[in-house]
Amino acid sequence: MRTTLTLDDDVARQIEDLRQKRGAKWKTLINEALRLGLVQMQKKVEAPQAPPTQPKSLGRCLVGDVVSISEALALGEGDAFH
Repeated sequence: MRTTLTLDDDVARQIEDLRQKRGAKWKTLINEALRLGLVQMQKKVEAPQAPPTQPKSLGRCLVGDVVSISEALALGEGDAFH
């Protein structure tokens, strides 16, 4: 298949450098790069897994049943909270 391809300057420079090092033809090098890139792009990307967290007992609740934020603050701040 014949097609026109527009390359970014940095990509064209890298391809030309590699072409000169290998003594390869443009067509051969472009096809090889595309094949390798397509294989990588088709691989399933797995998200890194966070280390598992371990449960830790914090003991029993010390304040009983708190129905509102103001009550929780009053209990936490003591008499200084109004």
